[in-house]
This record gives sequence, C-alpha cells and structure tokens, in this order.
Amino acid sequence: MCDEPKIDNSTQEPMNCTNHTAYVQCLPAPNITCRDYLGIEKVFTGQEVGFYKPIACRNVNGYSYKVAVALSLFLGWLGADRFYLGYPALGLLKFCTVGFCGIGSLIDFILISMQIVGRSDVSSYIIDYYGARLTRLTITNTTFRKMQTYP
Repeated sequence: MCDEPKIDNSTQEPMNCTNHTAYVQCLPAPNITCRDYLGIEKVFTGQEVGFYKPIACRNVNGYSYKVAVALSLFLGWLGADRFYLGYPALGLLKFCTVGFCGIGSLIDFILISMQIVGRSDVSSYIIDYYGARLTRLTITNTTFRKMQTYP
C-alpha cells in the first residue's frame, strides 16, 4: 500500500519534487518475502517501508492559472494577461490595439483557458492538485497508433 503524496500548499504539487519526479513511501503487505540485489531475504511485517514509488510532478514558478484566466477575461483587452505571463511585447501590442479590436482578447482567453499558452519561462501554472489540469497527448517515435482489426 502506497501513501498519498503530501501536497505543498504553495505550489499544489507533491513535496520534494525534483526533475519532475517525487517519491512516495510504499508498505508491502504483511508476510511478504523479498530478496534484494545482494540475495538477502527480508520478510516484511507491513509496518516498514519496502520501496519508494515515483510519481510525476510539474515544475511551477508561482503563477496561478486562476489569476491568468481572470486577467484574460476582464483585462485581456488591455494586455494584462500577456504581461502577467511574461510576454511584454504582446501585452504592449494588445494594449495599443485594444486587444486587436477584441478578437485577440477572445483568442487569448480561449488559449489560456485551454492551457495552451503558458508562462514564457516554460514553467507550469499553479493549479489545484485535484483541479482542472490538462494533459497533452503527443505521438512520438516511442508511441504509435495501432491498426484496427475487424472480426
């Protein structure tokens, strides 16, 4: 049985997150016998830590998703959302053109809400641990699409 990760209140990510990985203590079931890499057998009682399970975590830098969406919704026509996210040139351009006559503000609101546009330093937003977090699916050389077979 593995413990739930302890969540840091300021970042909403698991504690001790380094290199996008945090570790959680796991307790083997009672009376489980394991052999380690040296060949020594150990019988677990269910009370001691048997191994650490790696869980994924994100690099966050203190910028909130809720604040970014609120700025985009209410002050997007002034470019406040782009200034907040670290894009001062686009923020100034939106300010001078009144959000590209409203069309740019609407597009930015959609992109920020869908978490497509993020921080300029490539860090992730702070989102509640059980919140509306999106995961992008990508196809690389290690993933592929299986052909469907019909009966």
